[in-house]
Amino acid sequence: MRDAASKERNEARAALKKQTLLLSLVIVVGLGAVALVNRWLEINRPPADPALEEERLYVNGNAARRMSLGFNGLIADWYWMRSLQYVGRKLIAQEDKVQLDNLSSLNLKLLYPLLDTATTLDPQFIPVYEYGGVVLPEINVDDAIKLLRKGIENNPNEWRLFHHLGYIYWQRKDYKTASEVYALGAKLPGAPAWMEAISARMLAEGGSRNTAREIYTRMSEQATDPEIKRMADLRLLQLDSFEERDVIRGILAKYAAQKGHCPANWQEISSLLYEANLRMGEDEKGKPTGEPVDPAGTPYVLVKDKCDVDLNPSSQVPYK
Repeated sequence: MRDAASKERNEARAALKKQTLLLSLVIVVGLGAVALVNRWLEINRPPADPALEEERLYVNGNAARRMSLGFNGLIADWYWMRSLQYVGRKLIAQEDKVQLDNLSSLNLKLLYPLLDTATTLDPQFIPVYEYGGVVLPEINVDDAIKLLRKGIENNPNEWRLFHHLGYIYWQRKDYKTASEVYALGAKLPGAPAWMEAISARMLAEGGSRNTAREIYTRMSEQATDPEIKRMADLRLLQLDSFEERDVIRGILAKYAAQKGHCPANWQEISSLLYEANLRMGEDEKGKPTGEPVDPAGTPYVLVKDKCDVDLNPSSQVPYK
């Protein structure tokens, strides 16, 4: 009896061991097959669309708010930092050839969702609205307006948001709406007197350079973000360059009328340029070169066949 029972147990153990070996073999073969299939898919998979992959990285603002478990401010900071890194990586990929005021070539499709999520998590996150108000118009002006109006709805006493919104309407040449927005902002507590002055100037002068200079001067003075201040300062340099080029064109036209041809080089009219008190270049030893330079210190380009002047492509002054 004992021998029979022992024999049955041994046979059961042997059968179980055989089943275990077979199962292990199946698992090994299965894993190997999965690895081979995965490798084949990796090799033969079509290229992924980076834009589609990017769009799957983030949830929307309301979902993020529900998932934040009360840490809204902390998560909002994370989204804010991600938006800055997102723009930064794009700029690095372009080797810093793109300026903050012209980001249209970077395909920043995720920037608005990132900024919108940050402000949904923290509706009082003012720097996010301001940053979006300056950067987004170059990508999608409607998104920029939407973000700023969201900011004004949640922060009705923040006059700076009215300033940025009015600036966008001014850029769109909608001077009436721009004036109205500045007028509303001028009534808020702590709003500076120049808000009302700009509102009046919008109606009187529209897109004049004086209006532009006033806007960018105030933007530079009030900017809390260094990149926004840099953008405003570059625009002020651009306005200076516009005025300098107008003076140079007048000199070129006068020379052509007197001589019957355009100058072949700057040296031919250098005395006239000096008389007009234009910025003039110097070589490494401080010797005058006879070439007019733009507000960033880069020599202007003489367009000989047209008696015209243009910015040097290497200049830091914005072209448009």
